[in-house]
Amino acid sequence: MPSFLQVENISKSYGPKVLFDRVGFNINEGDKIALIAPNGTGKTSLLRILAGKDKSDSGGSIKFLKDIRIAFLEQDYAYDPSATVAAQVFTGDFEQELRAKRILDELGLHPEQRMFELSGGEVKRVALTAMLAADAEFLIMDEPTNHLDLDAIEYLENTLKRSRCTLFMVTHDRYFLDRVCNTVMELDRGALYIYKGDYENFLSKRDERIANYNAETDKVRNVLRRELEWMHATPCARSGKAKYRKQAFWDLKERADQAYTVKEVSMDELSFRTRLGTKVINCKDLCYDWEGQPMISHFTYNFQRGERVGIVGANGVGKSTFLNLLVSSDLPSIQRGESLRIGYYRQEGMQFNEDDTVLETVPDTHLLGKFLFPHDMLSNRISRLSGGERRRLYLLTILMQEPNMLILDEPTNDLDIVTLNILEEYLLDFKGTLVIVTHDRHFLDRLVDHLLVFCGEGRIKDFIGGYTEYRSFLKDQEAERRRAAAAVQKAAPRPSEPQPQAAPAVRKLSYKEKRELEHIEAELAALNEERAALETSMNSGEVTDYQKITEMSARYEQVKREIDAREERWLELSCL
Repeated sequence: MPSFLQVENISKSYGPKVLFDRVGFNINEGDKIALIAPNGTGKTSLLRILAGKDKSDSGGSIKFLKDIRIAFLEQDYAYDPSATVAAQVFTGDFEQELRAKRILDELGLHPEQRMFELSGGEVKRVALTAMLAADAEFLIMDEPTNHLDLDAIEYLENTLKRSRCTLFMVTHDRYFLDRVCNTVMELDRGALYIYKGDYENFLSKRDERIANYNAETDKVRNVLRRELEWMHATPCARSGKAKYRKQAFWDLKERADQAYTVKEVSMDELSFRTRLGTKVINCKDLCYDWEGQPMISHFTYNFQRGERVGIVGANGVGKSTFLNLLVSSDLPSIQRGESLRIGYYRQEGMQFNEDDTVLETVPDTHLLGKFLFPHDMLSNRISRLSGGERRRLYLLTILMQEPNMLILDEPTNDLDIVTLNILEEYLLDFKGTLVIVTHDRHFLDRLVDHLLVFCGEGRIKDFIGGYTEYRSFLKDQEAERRRAAAAVQKAAPRPSEPQPQAAPAVRKLSYKEKRELEHIEAELAALNEERAALETSMNSGEVTDYQKITEMSARYEQVKREIDAREERWLELSCL
């Protein structure tokens, strides 16, 4: 592939902090590159310099080798709240407007909607429309999947996979990275490293690079020990030593101090100290409307101790509203256990005092160090932190509360991949109840046992399994519907024959099936209550009769089997 972009000797610093110094690289036409680095190390700054929104401190050069169109998707999309979607994305170019109308339609947006009426995810879709409609040869994207629902992420993913554009982006979404990009570029300690291939290959090659670097450091330390003996010789002998050898000693010492240690977010100190009782949160016939629109309709569910639930659905269907109700609503249809201690990570983040330091916000130097806040950052004001560093600090304040139920609303937004990997390991060890709203498919697949799928109009379905299994189920279901429709069309009589009334391609529930569905929902509510009651009795220690305990245990296993069978049939009926 011909070289597309040449970057030479660009640098960026903020005060004494050097983000990167005189780095250079080439991008070839057709490359799709993901830039990876911890928060606060210069990823966004590098993207802005390439897009012409900022300048290198050291001059340097950025040369595109031919006249091309560039589109830049920033994390924070600037827009006029009073403008319509059409006014925001239409440029007066006829071809571009046609593309924009098609993309808006595919993303479920109407050109006459006002920008102030849109949710955060819908605003992000408008930004994506403006970028994609430009039909640019070079796309620069800063966290393109932030705030998007899973359908929109998959739409963008498929669009970029088909596109012949050249792409340079920052993303924390590992599935998105693997399915779109062919190269990983790492920004580490101010230097850039390039790895061809997927994310797993990057991890392997990066470990190799670090091991080689540390092996060289060990060799330098061996030489340093000999030179140190020489430097510690008698003052008389030292006075006549060559200056160049003295300087070489200090150079060696500086290099020997640069051993590479991979920083980790270890949360061993944040142990699960608060015991959670049998009753967590019980929802019974929960209904909630917002401005006349049903967000939750007749939802009955008992959250269990140690359960791991993922919540998915399109933007604006009520996911965050549901979490807020679980945490703070006084509706009688929501009952919380007495020992419940919720740690709630809100999507909108935390309102910090901008003049406070990192240490004043979290007064624990050990934990801050474990959470990627080194000693030289502790006196930094909150106002100087990057978006990702703020999120990391906010997350630490939540985990320090020692909750026995964690409710996380889009915790992956603005967090770098390094932090996400460590957070996943912590959550895998978390003994309490976990409820997660996220668009990160890798996060869902690793952490949850089942999904609550928000379908719109207040309907919520329970799916046993992770996100990949759910999407496979939907694809299989769609394939079956298409086969059924094709069979109906093939069996239809020819035009010359009498035309009977056409059968619908998608069958609706019969009256009998509707009654069965209602009956199953009632049975599930009763069975879940019985299961909870049995758990309470068996864990209370009040039942001591061996025969009684045996009977209760047998009934408990039977109830679990009956719940599984009814849930499977409920899913079959509700998906027709």
